[in-house]
Amino acid sequence: MPERRRYGEYHSMSSASTIRTQIEAALSQKIPSALTPQPKTIRPKAPTGIPVLDDLLGGGLPIGAVTELVGAECTGRTSVALSVLARMTEAGRVCSWIDTSNALDPVSAAASGVDLNRLLWVRCGGDYATAATSSGLFSLPPKYLIPATPKKGLHGGSFGPHPRTEVRGLSEAMTSLFRTEPKPPHQVKEKTIHPTPSRMRSELEALAKPNRLRRRAKHYDAIERALRTTDLLLQTGGFSAIVLDLAGIRAEYVARIELSTWHRYRMAAEKMQACILLLTQYPCAKSGSELQLHLSSAELVADEATVFCGMQPHIEIHRQRFTQPTSNVIPLRKPPQSVRTASWQSRTSWAGAR
Repeated sequence: MPERRRYGEYHSMSSASTIRTQIEAALSQKIPSALTPQPKTIRPKAPTGIPVLDDLLGGGLPIGAVTELVGAECTGRTSVALSVLARMTEAGRVCSWIDTSNALDPVSAAASGVDLNRLLWVRCGGDYATAATSSGLFSLPPKYLIPATPKKGLHGGSFGPHPRTEVRGLSEAMTSLFRTEPKPPHQVKEKTIHPTPSRMRSELEALAKPNRLRRRAKHYDAIERALRTTDLLLQTGGFSAIVLDLAGIRAEYVARIELSTWHRYRMAAEKMQACILLLTQYPCAKSGSELQLHLSSAELVADEATVFCGMQPHIEIHRQRFTQPTSNVIPLRKPPQSVRTASWQSRTSWAGAR
């Protein structure tokens, strides 16, 4: 009886493998390896220039993937990105920084070791052509500043308006011509209306609504320019690292970006073997990012009582898709959990290294 059971199990296993082979052979033209999981791809790493962070990540940031740096202001987010670009440009590679809020300081970037001759800085957060023209950096021909005269006539020609537009406003003109004058209204005594908190709140909201709409449109325009620029750079190729800085825009606007955008960037980065670094205050790439790092509030280095000496950022891995195994031997027991946090000190130039 046990032998028959073993034979039945072996026969079912062989038949399942045969059916699986037949299905994969039938779908080889459309879906290769339909029932076989894709092997894990361990990507090459780009060092960040911070030894503690490189040890935590196993060598640095993954190349050919999207890395997301999430953190509030003054958490060391920009310093990490500048350190990565410094190592990239030092190796002779060309990088790009897409700035949506004009937050990048070229002087600080050069002080961090970034070769500005190998960095493309694209600013997407405002009308910089008008500002540059008014400041005298360059001048535009007058024909670009004078609005064009509107064209009249049929389709812009000189044969008069369309016949259908000739009767527009005729009914209103006839009604106003035969309208009798209304009686003067009765005089009403003015009453003092004491404003209530709800009335004041509604009036303030009505006054602030145009500014809010204008601010929202400004943020959405900056995001659209940044995404279009990123698409253009990925299609062009030749950039080893692309930093998409969305940290200056509120999370409620960044979170509206479609997830298909980040998956498209992931596929393009894998194809051109580029490192895309996304700087945000709120995680928005989701599964489109292979590595997600969160930076918490940095601590001040208090070596001196009255002199600012530096900061101590804290970083934590919240998402890491593939990790390099340390050994090919599979342990029988569950291995201990690895460390997923790190901290280091970034000191100012006047404080010096200690």
